[in-house]
Amino acid sequence: MDTLNLLMDGFASALTPINLLFAFAGVVLGTAVGVLPGIGPAMAVALLLPVTFGMETSSALIMFAGIYYGGMYGGSTTSILLNTPGESATVITAIEGHKMAKAGRASQALATAAIGSFVAGTIGTALLVTVTPIVVKFAVSLGAPSYFAIMVLSLVTVTAVLGSSKIRGFASLGLGLAIGLIGMDPVSGQKRLTFGFAPLVDGIDIVVVAVAVFAIGEALWIAAHLRLTPTRTIPVGTPWMGKEDWKRSWKPWLRGTAFGFPFGALPAGGAEVPTFLSYVTEKKLSKHPEEFGHGAIEGVAGPEAANNASAAGTLTPMLALGLPTNATAAVMLAFLTMKGIQPGPFLFENEPDLVWALIASLFIGNTLLLLINLPLAPLWARLLKIPRPYLYAGILFFATLGAFSVNMQVADLWILLLIGLLGFALRRFGLPVLPLILGVIIGPMAEEQLRKTFQLSAGSVSGIWSEPLAVGIYILIAILLILPMLISFIRRSRGIQSDLVETVLGEEHEPAKHKAELAGEKEQRVGKDES
Repeated sequence: MDTLNLLMDGFASALTPINLLFAFAGVVLGTAVGVLPGIGPAMAVALLLPVTFGMETSSALIMFAGIYYGGMYGGSTTSILLNTPGESATVITAIEGHKMAKAGRASQALATAAIGSFVAGTIGTALLVTVTPIVVKFAVSLGAPSYFAIMVLSLVTVTAVLGSSKIRGFASLGLGLAIGLIGMDPVSGQKRLTFGFAPLVDGIDIVVVAVAVFAIGEALWIAAHLRLTPTRTIPVGTPWMGKEDWKRSWKPWLRGTAFGFPFGALPAGGAEVPTFLSYVTEKKLSKHPEEFGHGAIEGVAGPEAANNASAAGTLTPMLALGLPTNATAAVMLAFLTMKGIQPGPFLFENEPDLVWALIASLFIGNTLLLLINLPLAPLWARLLKIPRPYLYAGILFFATLGAFSVNMQVADLWILLLIGLLGFALRRFGLPVLPLILGVIIGPMAEEQLRKTFQLSAGSVSGIWSEPLAVGIYILIAILLILPMLISFIRRSRGIQSDLVETVLGEEHEPAKHKAELAGEKEQRVGKDES
């Protein structure tokens, strides 16, 4: 009952004219950046961080949440009309959605994606309301050793799962942790990694890092692969669904939601795994399996629902534990830190009005997105015709302006350029970006918990595993790191054994084969003599 009352108070705050205006601006902007390939919600939020300095914290967070949800919506438009996923989470949507569009059913594909996103987002937000307070009660009881172990788990899982190589993932994480260490030691006051450069004494502002990695790095990477010709899109009318489309879509929407929310709430769960699982499940359960690969509507409905439900799940660890599980949540968490708000389990206790206004705005933003996306799908398709040089030149301009406005220091522009080049290098050599951002944000928080742990244990290393939960988490981390290597080793050893067996058997059968050939030749000669 208390939760319901708090949610009603949140609606009272979110429904004020100014917050409604920011929610509307957020969902429109989020849909736009989701539609445009290469521009995701993380980049949009990072670019807007400097603009939100003078705004009310609740209004800015509501706008960021609208951008986040809108980006999930908009990514399906690009996937369906262009076969170009804006994010990895919409890759599965492109498989069936683009085939439907080429078959003249683009409007039905866009409609089932939009309505499925609304259904999944609404159910996911309701689950967020239910689950998050429970997680908060559990998190408040945790000590510093357990909290440090949870942070290590989130860093390790994100680093080990993302990217094509664990080594590259940990290299990216190491860079992020190193950037997070720059500045003055909070306990001893010693300068760390400043190299005698005075502006680094206070550390590198997370806004500069986020803008550099997402905006500068991404813009340079896209420019390196720039196509000057405008993109050709499939024409589309107003999205609509027939009776048969509704009948084939509503169950995949619900199943996709069931897949998406739990994975979104897990560290490194993301939206890629649940969208894939949803697609495979719908293919097995469908009464029309022959249509998969040729434009099955279930292959759009289920994965899109899973994608948007995972977005709501992502906010659970961010609000309850102060741990982001994707890039957009990481930038939103950086905004809270920048505003002097301590993220974590005490956020609900210290800032209840802020948190519940944000959660209530998710219901409002979800409804606005449905009302906006259905009639305006043709307009979003026209955005794809903007020449890329104009688009990314504007991004670079606003990124530079935003980074300079943080501290009004020219040094920040040099730092922006250097970290932007680092972001470009990460993409060039296949290193994931998210571990770097999480290292910058979570690294100092983990250091604080580690120092508290040593203080409690009088400097003894055993204090790190002094709580049962911490021990369990470290065992889980060991399993996550060792199990894939063990499986790979077993597969390789089996492959070597099978090759050896084939070689031995081949050598053993070679004489027999030779004898059989001689016998066959002898029979042929006898037959010729008799004839």
